[in-house]
Amino acid sequence: MAYKPKAPPVMSTPNVIPMADIMLVLLIIFMVVTPMLQKGVSVDMAKVENPEDMRDADKDDAILIAVTRDGRYFLGTTQISLDDITNKVKDLLANRLDKTVFVKSDARAKYGEVVKAVDEVRSAGVDNLGLLTDKLDTGRKAPAPPPTGQ
Repeated sequence: MAYKPKAPPVMSTPNVIPMADIMLVLLIIFMVVTPMLQKGVSVDMAKVENPEDMRDADKDDAILIAVTRDGRYFLGTTQISLDDITNKVKDLLANRLDKTVFVKSDARAKYGEVVKAVDEVRSAGVDNLGLLTDKLDTGRKAPAPPPTGQ
């Protein structure tokens, strides 16, 4: 009589170790790639209740001017002086039909610095100017007032 191997007993629990390995690798990949997805310089934009959705700002060829809280100006990721904004924006808009420029500023940037940047962009012949903001998180409640000592 020939030897017939028997099948191993059926496991009643799934083996989750390979799944955990894959999830950890994906987590690491997303942690590395996510900061690279942001366009331009990172600033803490002002928060508003009803922001208007500007999907064109996420495009690869969108022109972004950033104003940091310490008054520096950036075109994309390149630092630029206030005097050079008009010429650089004119050069970028030369062969484009859509003459839209987006300005994002830090919430704590001086208002005058942002106005200067907007004036320089407007003098470059920009048709549409978008001011980028973040949506205010309305899910959080205001902290309760402190109790009075009566």
